[in-house]
Amino acid sequence: MEAKVVLQSRTPTGTSSRGVNKQRCSPVRAVLARPAESVVGSGTKERLRLKLKPADSKREVAQDSSSVHNDNWFDLWAINYLSQSLQAATGVKSMLSGYESLVETTAMMSKKFNTKTQQELVIQVLDTAIPKLILNMIKTLLPQCQFTREYFAAFTTVFFAWLIGPSEVRESELNGRREKNVVYVKKCRFLEQSNCVGMCINLCKMPSQAFIKDSLGMPLNMVPNFDDMSCEMIFGQDPPTPNDDPVLKQPCYKLCRANQQHTVKSSG
Repeated sequence: MEAKVVLQSRTPTGTSSRGVNKQRCSPVRAVLARPAESVVGSGTKERLRLKLKPADSKREVAQDSSSVHNDNWFDLWAINYLSQSLQAATGVKSMLSGYESLVETTAMMSKKFNTKTQQELVIQVLDTAIPKLILNMIKTLLPQCQFTREYFAAFTTVFFAWLIGPSEVRESELNGRREKNVVYVKKCRFLEQSNCVGMCINLCKMPSQAFIKDSLGMPLNMVPNFDDMSCEMIFGQDPPTPNDDPVLKQPCYKLCRANQQHTVKSSG
């Protein structure tokens, strides 16, 4: 049975001698009602608890808008090494550290150099990062075959998460047989941080494809998805020519940080 009790307490109006104003006290009301648990159902009670619970909005927004990467000492070393190598080769300078330094360096490169020069500079840095002797040994000892393609895919997921983000090996059909030669990146770290289609194409896709094919003898087709920022790296598959690659015809994001052009003509 629902019961409500209303108690009203009013302090008597004090009356003093002539010339003294009357003092009034505001009425005080107290309402006693049945607890919410007995009035509402279990589903409504749960909604009430969720509604009343304070939300850490800043943290939730940050997690929704940007992936969280916990870089270890090796990751930080690799990130800083690549960033500093790019700065030395291009003459740009970043005062940041970690992945922010890498993104800032590549953003400055995209504004300072044309698309062809951007690709050439990245290939140059990759060439100097790995000794020629090691590249030649890899190319000789690991000729293109199913084992090599699957090895490259597995190696990429383990040792390059610091650059591209978490990834997994997937299967594809090549030469009439199934093999695990595809690296699927759920959300590319570089594309997410740079937020620029042109930087993805000219500072990652195009130079990586050329470097791995020329230096390691392994064809590679990188297929970024600019709608969800995922990417497929297909080892053993030649990429389309610049004129036929649909990726090069994609418009950039409205909030592109570099406003970099990346048409077929400029990327050829």
